[in-house]
Amino acid sequence: MTSVLGIALLTFALSGSAVAFFSIGGEASTHVNITATALLQKVTETCRVVAEAAGHEFKPTGSSPEELVQACLGPRATGEVSGAKFHSALQDIYTQHGLVDRDFVSSAPHHFNSENFVQGRTLIMEGMAAIKANIGKENFKAARETLGRILHTLQDFYSHSNWVELGNTKPYINLIRPDLSLDNLADSDTPTCSDCASGTCPNTILPNILSEKKLTSGYMEIFFSTKPQGKCSHGGQADQTSTTHPRGGISKDERRSDNVALHNAAVTIATAASLELLEDIRLAAGNDDYLRMMGIARSAVVCFVIDTTGSMSEDIDAAREVVYEIIDSKKGTQDEPSEYILVPFNDPDFGPMIRTTDPYKMKSEIAKLRAKGGDDIPEMCLSGLQLALTGAPSSSYIYVFTDAEAKDINLKATVIALIKSTKSTVSFLLTALFRRRRRFTRAANLDVYKELALASGGQAIHVSKKDLPQATGVILDTSTSALVTVIQRARNPGKQETFPFMLDESLKNITIYITGTQIAFALTNPAGVTQSQGDTIGKLGTLQTVGNLWRIRLNADSLEGNWQLNVNSNLQYTLKVTGQSTITFIYNFVERFEGPHPGYAVLSGRPQAGQPATLMLSVLGRKGPSSMTIGDVALVTVSGPETASNSTTLDMGNGDILVTVDAIPEGEFVVTLEGTDKVSNSKFQRQSTTQMSISKVKIMAVVDSSVRPGESFGIPISVLTQGSGGKYSVNARNDRGFTMSHPDSIILTTGVYTNTSLTIKPPADTPSGTDVTLTVEALSDSGVDSNYVVMRFSVLTKITDFFQPVCKLMSVLADACPQDVSQCKPFQWELAANLTDGNGTGIESVALRQGSGNITTTSLSDPFILANYTASCCSQIVEIVAVDKVGNVGKCYHSIVRSAGPPALTMSLTMWLGLLISALVTRF
Repeated sequence: MTSVLGIALLTFALSGSAVAFFSIGGEASTHVNITATALLQKVTETCRVVAEAAGHEFKPTGSSPEELVQACLGPRATGEVSGAKFHSALQDIYTQHGLVDRDFVSSAPHHFNSENFVQGRTLIMEGMAAIKANIGKENFKAARETLGRILHTLQDFYSHSNWVELGNTKPYINLIRPDLSLDNLADSDTPTCSDCASGTCPNTILPNILSEKKLTSGYMEIFFSTKPQGKCSHGGQADQTSTTHPRGGISKDERRSDNVALHNAAVTIATAASLELLEDIRLAAGNDDYLRMMGIARSAVVCFVIDTTGSMSEDIDAAREVVYEIIDSKKGTQDEPSEYILVPFNDPDFGPMIRTTDPYKMKSEIAKLRAKGGDDIPEMCLSGLQLALTGAPSSSYIYVFTDAEAKDINLKATVIALIKSTKSTVSFLLTALFRRRRRFTRAANLDVYKELALASGGQAIHVSKKDLPQATGVILDTSTSALVTVIQRARNPGKQETFPFMLDESLKNITIYITGTQIAFALTNPAGVTQSQGDTIGKLGTLQTVGNLWRIRLNADSLEGNWQLNVNSNLQYTLKVTGQSTITFIYNFVERFEGPHPGYAVLSGRPQAGQPATLMLSVLGRKGPSSMTIGDVALVTVSGPETASNSTTLDMGNGDILVTVDAIPEGEFVVTLEGTDKVSNSKFQRQSTTQMSISKVKIMAVVDSSVRPGESFGIPISVLTQGSGGKYSVNARNDRGFTMSHPDSIILTTGVYTNTSLTIKPPADTPSGTDVTLTVEALSDSGVDSNYVVMRFSVLTKITDFFQPVCKLMSVLADACPQDVSQCKPFQWELAANLTDGNGTGIESVALRQGSGNITTTSLSDPFILANYTASCCSQIVEIVAVDKVGNVGKCYHSIVRSAGPPALTMSLTMWLGLLISALVTRF
């Protein structure tokens, strides 16, 4: 079995065996191989172009995610770099790719079954438009999820149709070009197949269909055996039509002895088609945003949620200073943030969210913040936090500055669901207990912040306004790449307890955080050396205390091995040990689904109580998964009494572990992992940050398309409980404030799904590409049990411009270029081209895809745009790319390579790709 989620990137794409276009997690998974091969090749090509444009070589030292990302970011960015975001981005795509076989198993257009060619292409085209619009709005996760779904549909065309049997060896470009018609489709009443009693005939397409080049695909039904007379079936055990004359099937999903050549050809063309689609998206998005969509970025994201009410002047100043310090001290390193996010909140207003990759814009935006208003104390803190959680990338570190309790406490369940869904870490810097200008706020009113911090693996730091600048050091610690958690625990009420933890050779910048009051502690290293809270500068590290936070930065020569932290307090406290390391893991709770192509689906909500839990866990190391040995994986309670679950693990290869836990701990728990790094022969320990718990409630909901501005959109929802039946409240919230309607409650019967629905309507002026995060929660009337589901979908304006910009060559002046290329350096050549989008939306950008010269254009708002290109005669090829406002891509290519001379290109990309795919096919 191959893993649904963790695919070990480059090594996975080029190794292993697979024999079917099955969904990820099935018995075989050529779909994943095809997708991985295409994604990784396109990332590599893009990284090479970016590196060369920046003037440095692109030379990965190996095939691990870390090595690829390090090479792509370039040698000038020094320091540790993690491949976790890249790996997670690929998982987003693989997961949605596989879910097409669960969520749309009976939808013929999603698989090009039953001759649904027009409908299938519509899905691809609408998906491509949504991806381009999402990238334009920097909604990269939504873009990745849509990309996974349409790649599945595109690849199924080559397996489920007769494109290969017709003798085609190249992709059907019309599937991603809406300006080109789908030609020569078989009529609905035209017989297409001959009978195959055995079900495994090599080619059952009728001779006249082949000779006339008619396009058809197999009919597929799971519950019924009827199909139009004379039509081909999909085939296979799950297809009930395959027993109806003409029997058999034309699917090339599986490689069998009777269809090896057809299956291999389908794999080859499907991979090439995937590359064509990815290239179209890359050209429309540009290299930088394409790589951001793919998670190729420094890991650190700085996200601030800041209260701007009247008493917050000092807090805003402290936040401003730490942002300036991060920008100024980390520029040019791997720790330089890849993105800055700022969300202000007041009362009754919050937002807007400001996102930028430009550090100077962030400086400008945070400099504009002013404290004003908010006289009634409770503020819209959770609304601001909700906006940050839905806008920031997954696994972000978010810092909330406030001195007041939350007025919008009704959002607590939604915020917790978003924390668990995104695995982001939220820390609060609270100055309420030391307020001067407004009435005193009781600590009990801030308990919700402590709860949210603990749920996310963050911290709630109480500090005076005067001392707040000293507490912001924790932000500097975490605004870094390759940050990992070794251990985190909480006790309430407190007690004396010793916490063992293990440090490995790869860890750098190790920091221990303890929050609490009236607390004593002692830290002991593997050699038995001890340092207590009274030693500010001790043998083990440097201690800083501010407010309720104790921060210990260990010395650089800290020993690897087993450490101990003894804590003594009767009051609530937390502890956390972090460091920088490329050794980490990512995980998801999953559930198996059955059907024609079974696999695993990621759970959006909490795992189910009363049954084993299953996780798909992927381990990343300095030199890839082969450099790691995996030991124990467990679910461990964070808040005492501490219990650990027993689990069984199945090594899926390439660093992917399928973990089954028979007995899940009661209460909130985290995932812990132990193993050995073969590079240093050092044992390591890691822990997830986000807490999870189980539920007897289950919610199922699927969004199957984009939403149009100004139109109502219905989402079917099914709710089940294995607990007590009765009345359950239904709460739904979206991060855009769009109008919604849904029942306030439903009646559940134990063990039976109850169906309901939700309707959402974006305003008519909603910009195309807007990403919407919708959270739905079902809560028992007693309040004892609940669960949630988080959905993302896009608002997309109906596309009416399907035509590419047109490029017409006007003139070429290259007579000065010598025939002997070795003499080219002193000479230049020029080219002029006319660009237009006709009656379309207009050209938005013009750029070079090939060529090292300079290009200038007249105003892009002109109906006809003149592009002038000047280059050295040594640069003999130019390709100009024009992208219109909905992402249609037009290209203009010219070469001054003289036919009498040596060929300008020894091998075209298409030829190289063909050789690569041929090599891959031999391994299936």
